[in-house]
Amino acid sequence: MGRGRGGRGGGRGRGGWGGRGGGGGRGPPRDNRVDKSTISRHNEKFEKYYNQLDLVPEEDKEQLWEAMRRDLPNSFRFTGSRVHALAVQQRLRDFYIPEITSIRYEGELVDPPQPVPWYPNQLAWYMTTPKHIIRRFPPFKSFQSFLVAETDVGNITRQEIVSMIPPLLMDIKPGHTVLDLCAAPGSKSAQIIEMLHDGEEERSRKVAETLASGSSRPEGQDYKDDGRSTGLLIANDVDYKRAHMLVHQVKRLASPNIIVTNHDATIFPSIKVPSLPTADGKPIQNRYLKFDRILADVPCSGDGTARKNLEIWQKWNPSNGLGLHATQVRILVRALQMLKIGGRVVYSTCSMNPVEDEAVLSAAIQRCGGSDFVQLIETKDYLPGLKRFPGLKKWSIMSKAGRIWNSYDEVLKEQEAKGEEALSKLTESMFPPKDDLPLERAIRVYPHLHDTGAFFISILEKKAEIKAKTEEKPAATVKAPAAADSNGTEPVVDTNAEVQIKDEDVKVKAEIPNGSSSPKRKRVEDADNADQADSATKRVKVELQPDPPALPQVDGNSTSKQIDSAPVASVAAPTPTANGNSGANPKRNRNQPFEEPFKYLSPTSTSELTDIRKFYNLSPDFPTDRFMVRNPAATATKNIYYTTALAKDILTENEGKGIKFVHAGVKMFVKQDAPSPETCPWRIQTDGMRIVEMWVGPERIIKLWKKETLRKLLVEMFPRFANDEHKNLGEVGPQILKVGMGCCVLVVEPRADEGDSGFNERMVFPLWKSIQSLNLMLPKEERKAMLLRLFGDSPELINSMQQNPGGKRPEKMKKPDAATEGDKAQDVRMRNSSSPESDAPPPLAAEGVEAEAVDVDDEEDGGVAI
Repeated sequence: MGRGRGGRGGGRGRGGWGGRGGGGGRGPPRDNRVDKSTISRHNEKFEKYYNQLDLVPEEDKEQLWEAMRRDLPNSFRFTGSRVHALAVQQRLRDFYIPEITSIRYEGELVDPPQPVPWYPNQLAWYMTTPKHIIRRFPPFKSFQSFLVAETDVGNITRQEIVSMIPPLLMDIKPGHTVLDLCAAPGSKSAQIIEMLHDGEEERSRKVAETLASGSSRPEGQDYKDDGRSTGLLIANDVDYKRAHMLVHQVKRLASPNIIVTNHDATIFPSIKVPSLPTADGKPIQNRYLKFDRILADVPCSGDGTARKNLEIWQKWNPSNGLGLHATQVRILVRALQMLKIGGRVVYSTCSMNPVEDEAVLSAAIQRCGGSDFVQLIETKDYLPGLKRFPGLKKWSIMSKAGRIWNSYDEVLKEQEAKGEEALSKLTESMFPPKDDLPLERAIRVYPHLHDTGAFFISILEKKAEIKAKTEEKPAATVKAPAAADSNGTEPVVDTNAEVQIKDEDVKVKAEIPNGSSSPKRKRVEDADNADQADSATKRVKVELQPDPPALPQVDGNSTSKQIDSAPVASVAAPTPTANGNSGANPKRNRNQPFEEPFKYLSPTSTSELTDIRKFYNLSPDFPTDRFMVRNPAATATKNIYYTTALAKDILTENEGKGIKFVHAGVKMFVKQDAPSPETCPWRIQTDGMRIVEMWVGPERIIKLWKKETLRKLLVEMFPRFANDEHKNLGEVGPQILKVGMGCCVLVVEPRADEGDSGFNERMVFPLWKSIQSLNLMLPKEERKAMLLRLFGDSPELINSMQQNPGGKRPEKMKKPDAATEGDKAQDVRMRNSSSPESDAPPPLAAEGVEAEAVDVDDEEDGGVAI
């Protein structure tokens, strides 16, 4: 992975470090802060239930509750590629930590930020220093400025420590296909993306250099796609707005290996992939994607987050966990259905309640056929240094009234004596299983162990194809009230609505989100064979609220070695939104969010791609069949995106089939006004630079190796090179005179002979050369963050054109013609900031940081030089 990407005003913003709050709204934000000292951190039922469960030994209980009542420490993680993350971390170690460790308060040394001992490469840190000390001492203020700047540009992500654990247990390799079922707000997805790209830049550069020298390609699985990661993450969230928060989070990592979807995780649709020929030449039809790894970090009652979500102390009641148990089981069962044999699901919650943790594991395993089909994996050897407790083998349940139930037999006796009401929420699956499952293999992390929140994590491995049983229903089915997950999202699952569908020749029950009080129940009949199921789809008529999800098709075949020829029954998807419509003028439903379709450009007949390849002298080994635009006419008018081969297969194969794709690919080329007709107007976007730079011809490469030269380019926008002024640009000056106008690749090289005046990290940036001046194509935030990291200060930026009254000011950018209906919609979204395509920072997902560098009228933010 390359540099992290940031955004202004959206996502986490600055608020997390005590700076001004993020957000794209108008006017000053409302002050919703509450004095924490006025909130009581006691709840009799809460404490009674967990004390009688004996979560920890008697001598630890007081420490547990003391920790629960303290404020949660700040914690953060360095993001991006390992090389880049370590480089940013080194600045913390070399400059800020020494200053902070010398501070004394009331005669005692102040605790500095410290690395999380069990996190790989110490890329996660935490800080327990009270705010009144941080505000008092200048070194802390300087450190805070560093955190704010690096968070803004995406090099640092604020994330709770225990939330970092689940992705670390997934054992992800660069070629894996991964699904994050409940992904928003996206910090775990970001970790997964980093793992998928581990070592990619080094591998790709090795291949490019080897081929350029005339040697043969390196061999091995890691070099299958010329060193690029062949894996894919599909990150999903049921809430459309939160899905866009997720887009903002993952776009900071500039990865072409991700697709964002918007579906209910309990009925996540099967994803079709292209057919493959067999030995006799006949194609294998109805192949569906199977995953190597799945993260099911499910919606939960979130009582493990009581240290930061203080309202839990007042609002906690046992019915929250009881009401979510069935939904959590459905999500886990659906995950296991979509998994490859030998693949793994990591199931996690931020709840301490065994009804949401161990009980869900046992219920899902039993529904899938038992331990012969799904096994719990031992976790004790993972993450050495992480203090933990094992999963529970025995537990009891508290009813809403506060009564403790030790067994399901007690519930049945109560039912006989007093009626059905006692069973309104309790089911047998909520109690400890009769089978001896190794539930102790799960991980329970409690606040007093590492001064964190509480978390539950487990690993399940699929041993054979499963035949899921019908889920258990309470004797008296009473609709459970919606309970929020740890991030505030309310599940919208009607626990009574159900559809029988077929998954790998097995009937599977899937619940339909339905706001109606009178759910419909239908059965999908099995098709005689796979071809009939694909061509003569059965439609299920269910009264849905606006924006219904696609009903799941059935996983039949995987993308690799696992091919299953079992008959497959398919369920018709509801009318697709525009991203699933192949027509040039899609009919839009005002009640549904609109997404532009994903259309791939022909590498041979698209003139823009031909011009780009010629201008940058792209190596013929770089694939040009993976470039995509987002408009129905498949016209390259503004932005060109790049995706992986697997992402292309998925987007094209499932077009018009009801799967709600929200985001895919990485922006690689952006069109802008060029200084002459001979100059290619398509500049390389910073997001795509790391992917393509090693394949660009040497005539468009500019090399830089002195810090003072980079400092000048960062501080001064539009430095001139005409009339011997190029001599002021150091080693870049002589090179820039030999390069034609347009976009160049600036390569910042570490050189041993430069010593302290050089760099310890290789970096690449787009550099635009015009008639008389050039410009480093970075927005102000990234310039200032880099100045602070590399040089320890953040001076005011200089606009050479504004300071030269006699010089010609850059012309204002002209918006491209809206040649297609999709482009018109794109312009609308730019104004209302409601789409991932928008170049303005939307309220929920600040996009277009790099777009502001060019696509606005104010050249101060990195406009085109003249």
